Amino acid sequence: MSRLAPDPHNRPPWDRYYMDIAWQAARRSNCRRRQVGALVVKEKSIVSTGYNGTPIGVRNCFEGGCLRCQSDAPPGEGYDTCVCVHAEQNAIVLAARHGNAIAGGTLYTTLRPCFGCLKEAIQAGIVAIVFEDGEAYPEDLETAYQQLISESGMRVRRVG
Repeated sequence: MSRLAPDPHNRPPWDRYYMDIAWQAARRSNCRRRQVGALVVKEKSIVSTGYNGTPIGVRNCFEGGCLRCQSDAPPGEGYDTCVCVHAEQNAIVLAARHGNAIAGGTLYTTLRPCFGCLKEAIQAGIVAIVFEDGEAYPEDLETAYQQLISESGMRVRRVG
């Protein structure tokens, strides 16, 4: 996870710094399938963090709180029984819950946001998304994903 920058003081560049923190947030995830972390940064300050897992007050995935996590559903399937909140959603919603404005901020996430999280980030006023892992969607959905990015003016980029 940690990749150090070629800096005489060994300081990581901002993207690496924030992404490393997102990976630390992911470690808090209680999802049995994939741990994802996210954070919202505004004016070089972390405004909110989030990780994927069950809603507040609901049993954690590893405690049986999510039927999908208990199943053998293949990746990309069985979401109708998933009660988990995505890391990006949690970063956005928890900022609102605590009264922190995120409009104009950047969302850092360990995994490329799903279509729904992309829409929610746009609606919340996020202006840029930086992610590290994740693949393109099948052609039709990827076309819609890219069109949404283009029309909204959202800046999305992968950091490695």
